[in-house]
Amino acid sequence: MEKKYIVGIDGGSQSTKIVIFDLEGNVVGEGKENLRPMHLSEGVVVEHPGDDLWESLCAASQKAMEQFGIRKENIVGIGLGSIRCCRVLLKKDGSLAQPIISWMDKRTASPHVQDNPEVQYVTSTNGYLTHRLTGEFKDNIGNHFGQWPVDYANWDWSTDPEVLENYNLPREMLFDPVKPGDVLGYITEEASQKTGLPAGLPLFATTSDKAVEGLGAGLIRDTSAFVSLGTYISSMVTGTEMPDNPVNYWGIMSSIPGKYAYEGYGIRRGMWTVSWFKDLLGEKISIRSNYQGISEEEYLNEQAQNVPAGSDGLMTVLDWLANPWEPYKRGVMIGFNAHHDYRYMYRSILEGIAYTMKNNVTNMTEELGKTIDEVIVTGGGSNSDLLMQIFADVFNLPVKRNVVNGSASVGAAINAAVGLGIYNTYEEAVEKMVKVKDVFTPIPENVEIYKRLNEEVYQSLTTHTDKILEKTFAILHPEA
Repeated sequence: MEKKYIVGIDGGSQSTKIVIFDLEGNVVGEGKENLRPMHLSEGVVVEHPGDDLWESLCAASQKAMEQFGIRKENIVGIGLGSIRCCRVLLKKDGSLAQPIISWMDKRTASPHVQDNPEVQYVTSTNGYLTHRLTGEFKDNIGNHFGQWPVDYANWDWSTDPEVLENYNLPREMLFDPVKPGDVLGYITEEASQKTGLPAGLPLFATTSDKAVEGLGAGLIRDTSAFVSLGTYISSMVTGTEMPDNPVNYWGIMSSIPGKYAYEGYGIRRGMWTVSWFKDLLGEKISIRSNYQGISEEEYLNEQAQNVPAGSDGLMTVLDWLANPWEPYKRGVMIGFNAHHDYRYMYRSILEGIAYTMKNNVTNMTEELGKTIDEVIVTGGGSNSDLLMQIFADVFNLPVKRNVVNGSASVGAAINAAVGLGIYNTYEEAVEKMVKVKDVFTPIPENVEIYKRLNEEVYQSLTTHTDKILEKTFAILHPEA
């Protein structure tokens, strides 16, 4: 019997990745294409240039299909995941009426404004890519929250006229909603020629990018927490009810129909800060890492491994990108002594990430009345053994790392596998397709140090530093 394969599409803010899996979740082929720099202009306008999301998908898919060769005829389905919170304005024929509005654009935080007479449809990146791939005017309902008229209880568009009016999105401007694991459509001949994907393959809905990432990481149990170490560091737990007016988190639709994901507050420019610090050190670190035949990140982790837990009092507050309503906030490193060098600074950044996410997850789970017994960590930052151990020590819980740490594509493949009936339940699909690479367990002496430093110092640090930063901001920006 010939082996069968599933494609997971992971469309992000920086690149599009096409990953081919066997039915056991092993990566057997992939292609990646970086997106072009976004168009930025005054007033916080952020747009994707041209038809970049579609063109990058085509290019990444062609790479994957060429690498996979004749086996592509054994692909049985495709799961489509893409960036959430963007806004795509389309003409009547489904073509772009204007460039795709990024989630970072201030317009996505407000109801749609109909100022372009050519606009017939308003949809998400998933809806647009679905149309390009299948010709259908259908969209994954789970990728809509915020400024969209969603009926979260019924996983459908709201039928309340007041809600539709508030968002300025009448039903005729919205695509038909599709739940995770259901078919969006089938790859057309035209799309096949552009992407290399076999024509006629079913395309399956997922949900928003972070929720599908959680599914691909194995977030299936109510007592698990998930942390994604990316440019934006996020945390998530799962449950069965959509919350009303939460304080320390927000609710979104899960990649499992009928379940919901609860997302805690994260760190903007989270792992970006690690890259920033590496670049700040410059050629010196590059030369040393090259001499040892390892990457710069591996070199820094190796060096910081010898720094004691707590970085001898050096602490980092990760406010490198302030929220619009808190423009005075800044990144802070505090507690320097003469012997503190780049090793201490680097470990302090990693500890700051772990402290922040521990506190955010605790605030979320306490409000939910949940107790967690494990943390699953994914994303590029999870490649660091040092950071994984720091997470285990700060959370005082076992921390899992999976074989595939880019879990959004795995989640998309799982939605397709369940939709195809290859697995009867999401629990079965996760068991078969998500593989744990290793588990980091807490080191008792580090747990005690981190607990005291976090609870007695770090948690109250910004109550002191923010007062100073507010005064600084007022002096330098008197017009604000």
